[in-house]
This record gives sequence, structure tokens and C-alpha cells, in this order.
Amino acid sequence: MPDDKTLLLRQRLQQIGDVLRTDPHGLGLLGLGSSGKELDRMDMYSDLDFFALVADGTKQYFMEDLSWLGGIQPIAYCFRNSPDGYKLLFADGVFCEFAIFEQAELSQIPFEEGVFIWRDPALAEQLASPYNSAHRFSDDVDYLLGELLTNLYVGLCRYRRGEKLSAMRFIQVYALDRLVNLLDLQLLPMQLARRDSFCIDRRAEQRHPHHTALFGKCLLSSDKLPEVAATLLAFADQHYSVNSALKQQIEALL
Repeated sequence: MPDDKTLLLRQRLQQIGDVLRTDPHGLGLLGLGSSGKELDRMDMYSDLDFFALVADGTKQYFMEDLSWLGGIQPIAYCFRNSPDGYKLLFADGVFCEFAIFEQAELSQIPFEEGVFIWRDPALAEQLASPYNSAHRFSDDVDYLLGELLTNLYVGLCRYRRGEKLSAMRFIQVYALDRLVNLLDLQLLPMQLARRDSFCIDRRAEQRHPHHTALFGKCLLSSDKLPEVAATLLAFADQHYSVNSALKQQIEALL
């Protein structure tokens, strides 16, 4: 049974849909991710991701005056994070990330398939599916392995130079993302159905429960980046054909 926060999130989604329904310029509310097609995944830690679809020529009206949202619940904080939308926190703790589009703009926007919370009958149901597919991850093992290993090398070089911030990104973000991508290649299509097309590390623990200990070893503090790199290198060496010259260079930096 949904907890109170989850119920609040779902209620807020419906309230936003009602606002657009009663506005003469509102055309639809498209819920995305756990606010749409994967509503059953929504929990107390979710935020609301949505597109507000509005009549031609009225986008700037909705962008410049957020009272259509503030009338539901006071807005505690917001900032414009893209030309088309905002990140916004309501006073009661509901967090939203949303964009506002006129109908014709959707053909230019890559997104994952959503579900209309509400739509004007004149708006085609098919608009819930993107014209442009969302980002897809590589299925080229050689490319992914090469990226993983060279990211480890560059990251360790920067670590030894004292550039720990950059080193962290190369080892614990770029290289680790390539590892998750490689692991995903071993899964069946049905197991990948809920993979986030824009962010491969989302729900990686749910897709790979038998590798959570491996992930844990890759999330150590920045002072232990060589240990993280060693873990990633050892896993790659165990499961793939690692170039010996590159492996030697990486090991020399550990």
C-alpha cells in the first residue's frame, strides 16, 4: 500500500493535470518515468517528472508565470534549469522536474515514452511516444572495454598528479558506467525494460543484484581511488580480454 508521501505525489500529479485541464491554453500533462508509464515504481523518494503541453503561442506565458503551479501549493524554491523548464520544490516537500512544450516541439525532443495524466481530446494519444528515441547505450564490447580501461589509466594519472576531482570522475563515473553497460549486455530484453535511457547507473542495483558487492567496492572515498581502479581492472581482466600493455601501465599507477 502506498505511503503518505507517495499518495501525496500521485495526488499532486492529478492536481497539476486538473490545472491544465481547466486552463483554456492547457493541452495535456504527460507523465514520465515513475510519474507515467512506471507509476508502480513511484515511492516516497520519487520526484515528479512531466511535460506540460500548451497551446501554440502560449509557452512563454506558462514559463514566465508559475502561478499555475503555485496555486496548488506555495512554491518554496525553483530555478530554470533549461530553456524549456524548471526544477521546483513545493512547500510541502514535493519536488518536480518539468518542461513546457507546444505540440510541434515534441518532434524535436528525445524522451522516454510517457503516459498522459490528462490530455485534451484534440491532442493525439501517440504524442506520448517520442519521435526521437531517447539515448541508447552501446552494445559494442570492444568499445566499452576500451573506454573502461583508458578511463582508468587517465583517471589514475590525474590522481597521481593530485587532480582528485577529475580522477574521481574518470574512475568512479566514466569507467564505472562502462562496467554497468557491459553488465547490461548480459541481460535479457525484459530485464532491461526499465533501464533509464539517459542515465545507465539508475536502478543498476536492481538489474544486477548479484553484483552489489562489486558496486560497493567501487564507491570508496576519493583517497581510495587506486583501490577502486584495481577492483575494476581485476573484474575486466577476469571476464574480458584485456590488452597486456595497457594493463601494465594501469597497474604501474596503482
